[in-house]
Amino acid sequence: MALVKVASTKDVLENSILAVNTTGGPVALTRIGGDICAFANACSHDDNPLDDGKIEGEEVICARHGARFNVRTGRVCRMPATSDIEVYPVKINGEDVFLEIS
Repeated sequence: MALVKVASTKDVLENSILAVNTTGGPVALTRIGGDICAFANACSHDDNPLDDGKIEGEEVICARHGARFNVRTGRVCRMPATSDIEVYPVKINGEDVFLEIS
């Protein structure tokens, strides 16, 4: 695993989604209750970018078919998705956001 700088803390807003490209693929970032969460930016149901959707509580809602995923764990919360999405460990150093990407 490598630590990769992906954003500044000021760019990751509460209940908003920031899409970033990494060497491991597209990732989405959000801030929930002050914590920055990072997850795969693709719905496991049909690969639709999750940054097209919205955050509700601790869930991201896919804009295309309404599948929901917990942004902290990646677990599916509502169909039509049946597979979890990947989440990434976040490290903060000063104002820089780093992800552990394989």
